[in-house]
Amino acid sequence: MANNAYGSLTQSAGFNYHSPNLVSERFRCCSSISIPPKSRASRLIRMGCKLVGCGSAVPNIEFSNNELAKIVDTSHEWVYTRTGIHTRRILVGKESLTGLAVEAAQKALQMANAEPNDVDLILFCSSTPDNLFGGAPEVQKTLGCTRNPAVYDIRAACSGFLLGLVSASCHIRGGGFKNVLVIGADSVSRYVDWKDQKTCVLFGDAAGAVLVQACDSEEDGIFSFDIHTDGDGKRHLNAGINRSGTNFAVDDNGSPLGFSPTYPSISHIEMNGQEVFRFVVKAVPQSIQVSLEKADLSLSDIDWLLVHQANQRIIDRVATKLEFPKDRVISNLAHYGNTSAASIPLALDEAIQSGKVKEGQTIMTAGFGAGLTWGSAIVRWG
Repeated sequence: MANNAYGSLTQSAGFNYHSPNLVSERFRCCSSISIPPKSRASRLIRMGCKLVGCGSAVPNIEFSNNELAKIVDTSHEWVYTRTGIHTRRILVGKESLTGLAVEAAQKALQMANAEPNDVDLILFCSSTPDNLFGGAPEVQKTLGCTRNPAVYDIRAACSGFLLGLVSASCHIRGGGFKNVLVIGADSVSRYVDWKDQKTCVLFGDAAGAVLVQACDSEEDGIFSFDIHTDGDGKRHLNAGINRSGTNFAVDDNGSPLGFSPTYPSISHIEMNGQEVFRFVVKAVPQSIQVSLEKADLSLSDIDWLLVHQANQRIIDRVATKLEFPKDRVISNLAHYGNTSAASIPLALDEAIQSGKVKEGQTIMTAGFGAGLTWGSAIVRWG
């Protein structure tokens, strides 16, 4: 039987909550303390979590490769053969990323027969929120969660949703939360150089959401996970902050201020695609194997493979290295491009809505992106 992620973590850290030696040691050290037979800690250890609702939302404007070729030196054939992308959605006009995120969240709640006030934690996974200080509070307000649940942003670019999913399971198992809304939403099109053929062809905008709900351990639907970061890889994929100087080095009286104020702005995305490709096709299959070992599963136990929708070549190469059947690989990259943190929940929602993914099936998910960050998680739908 698959171990849950909490069990994997505690075992790898050297703890065994069912060890009689550990229990007896606790009583020798604390013999004067009466420990209730059903303590809050023991209840949390036995708690599981499952995915019970999903939803997605995309902008109205569709931008094809042929239209893209009007503003940058490229063609449909060049883009499609290298990426697998036909078209993408772009956020423009009065549309907002918050609006997309809320729409996706509403659909996830509706599928789960839940209300906004049932939610006690929102994890907003986005590196491109509508506000410098993050988008989670605005999502909470717009969604109508009037009981003021805890909310916070997770900024991990294309790995964001995977980290949100892992965080949700930890909050439920270790913090007693019951309904955690995980939203992946990004508008990377705001930060691409539309004259850079290598990057502007890749990205699109979207939002996706899932509701993760507490359950008994027997129903647990997040079996294991494996997550990593290598900050040295930042040089291959980043969007740094530019600082332009000002003429305000002195005050009105001519006295030095002691510093020169600047006007910061986020630079365009810079990416070494070949290095990222080499990194991903090596690191992601390794991470997937680790997650399988933690869950005591094999690839034959997995119904679907859902890799972050960055490039069809990457998805195909990962599946090939794993020797995983291509007809069981989920991909909607052709229609949306790389939607960063939204890509996994967007593809999952479409696969569920179409009837491809059915209740009770097991999905191997894998994310990777700026940081560099990467990881995998094994989940069951429903």
